[in-house]
Amino acid sequence: MERVRDLSELPKAHLHLHFTGSMRPATVLELADKYGVRLPETLSEALVSGEPPQLRATDERGWFRFQRLYDAARSCLREPEDIRRLVREAAEEDLKDGSGWLEIQVDPTSYAPRLGGLIPALEIILDAVETTSRETGLGMRVLVAANRMKHPLDARTLARLAVRYADRGVVGFGLSNDERRGLARDFDRAFHIAREGGLLSAPHGGELAGPSSVRDCLDDLHASRIGHGVRAADDPRLMRRLAERGVTCEVCPASNVALGVYEKPEDVPLRTLFEAGVPMALGADDPLLFGSRLAAQYEIARQHHGFTDEELAELARQSVRGSAAPEDVKAKLLAGVDDWLGGAAPDPASGEGALTG
Repeated sequence: MERVRDLSELPKAHLHLHFTGSMRPATVLELADKYGVRLPETLSEALVSGEPPQLRATDERGWFRFQRLYDAARSCLREPEDIRRLVREAAEEDLKDGSGWLEIQVDPTSYAPRLGGLIPALEIILDAVETTSRETGLGMRVLVAANRMKHPLDARTLARLAVRYADRGVVGFGLSNDERRGLARDFDRAFHIAREGGLLSAPHGGELAGPSSVRDCLDDLHASRIGHGVRAADDPRLMRRLAERGVTCEVCPASNVALGVYEKPEDVPLRTLFEAGVPMALGADDPLLFGSRLAAQYEIARQHHGFTDEELAELARQSVRGSAAPEDVKAKLLAGVDDWLGGAAPDPASGEGALTG
């Protein structure tokens, strides 16, 4: 019988995890009760049942519904202790899934009204990340993300703030929300500020919009990573460009299906991108709403795309290489990948080593 290695023990880096979306369902329910927040019925039912809500964001109405659920969950984060709890629990979940490095993505303006302003909000988040990293042993950093639904001047303010805190744990600058709104070039100044300040450029693109949005991220924002990027698979020339430049796509298979980008897990073009040489870092995106965390994304690659353990190990390596982790951390994780691959895989018949994520 074929032996199967435990994917939750495969060392990896997690480069695409949104702040509110990282919460445990039980935490949202507890905080909603604590603060008297009335959650949308579809969200509360999903959190109680453990089944993710039915979402399709391929039209504006569907995206609005998704955003409404996300905003409802975010409204449950009101005190610094809530932020600290979220960060700690996100780290614990990542560690269970084999992550050795996590870059969590946050727009601090979303939390500023309840946490005393933009600067206090970011400082609370960074302090929580630093403390959690020290106490858990998980390497953690922050990617500050602007909202493309807001004015580009707001993005410039965030970019300057992100650069100011580059020595406190901010490693990158992103651009999130509906990529069908606004033009990437409108945010070019903000990304220039971030790059000049030493931060990596990691905007969303190639999810709800097509290959052109990936090209815009490359041409206008000089992206070193692309949030999602899966629609690049529709354009062979674009895939060659990503491969030649070594631009990592943060691919989130479960969320692609949940939001209707692809109908089924096997439709997500993991194999196409992989064989074209496009570096990938599998990510969970918003496990609160999509129902699966990091190791489950690797399980999708194994179960639905036939990735061998050698190929899964290479995916893990790509996630590490695409990260902003220090070189010694990268070396340790890469050595761990080799150890995972070189070690004897348990026999499924023995009941040991089954995927627990």
